[in-house]
Amino acid sequence: MHWMSSLKSSGTKLIAIDGKSIRRSFEHAWDKSGMVHLVSPFAQANHLVFGQVAVRDKSNEIEAIPRLLELLDLTDSVVTIDAMGCQKRIAEQIVVQKKADYVLAVKENQPALHEKVKRLLDEAILEKFAGLNHDFIQTVDGDHGRIETRRVWMTDEIQHLPQFILNDWTSLASVAVVESIREINGQNSVQRRYFISSIATVDAKAMGAYVRGHWSVENNLHWQLDVSFGEDQCRIRKDHGAENFSRLRRMALNLAKSDKSLKVGIKAKRKRLAGTNLISLNS
Repeated sequence: MHWMSSLKSSGTKLIAIDGKSIRRSFEHAWDKSGMVHLVSPFAQANHLVFGQVAVRDKSNEIEAIPRLLELLDLTDSVVTIDAMGCQKRIAEQIVVQKKADYVLAVKENQPALHEKVKRLLDEAILEKFAGLNHDFIQTVDGDHGRIETRRVWMTDEIQHLPQFILNDWTSLASVAVVESIREINGQNSVQRRYFISSIATVDAKAMGAYVRGHWSVENNLHWQLDVSFGEDQCRIRKDHGAENFSRLRRMALNLAKSDKSLKVGIKAKRKRLAGTNLISLNS
């Protein structure tokens, strides 16, 4: 943990916290409740893992996240967490204890908060944010027959939320909505996601980057652990074996990403490094 936390990224850090289950770490096929679930913080700037806490299942992430935050130096960072971590005490811990900012996804697990934030932002969009301080940005990406339009609205006019929400959520300073319009082979789908944040500066471009950056934990950590290390296919499950080997994989991934001498993918880099070590041992 000390070694992993010493791998600092320069400038303002975006730390994405998310969980991942090791799919084959259960003891019996008829009871998969025992599979190991790991919660990790991922630095989006340099794609490194800064720690890890194991829990029995995904529902226990709420208990794991505060323990994980205690281990990290988050000063001047922006911490992003999905809806599971949208909890009042977690928000307070990030701001008060860790001197950082938060961007938390809001969904139905916080029904009152979700309803009020959704109503405020949906009505503001309908009225084109008339009389409200806000910022807006739109981006369009497309390839292989898929076009995705992302629209981000952000406002600091949180006084329109009920007072109990303002009292309960530490340092709540802004709310945002991200609308994704996907067109695939002529078929359109629209999705809106809502967020609360302690960031007071109204900057839709920066907010959009934080939201997109959060999903780098899926693409640059979870995906690489599965594809380059075969984590989901690993059948190690006795005692703490699954958890310990997962730590070794993340350490190896950090080392491989830190090495800039080879301009190849992680899987090829692993093979090259293993061959180099064998030659050294034989000589």
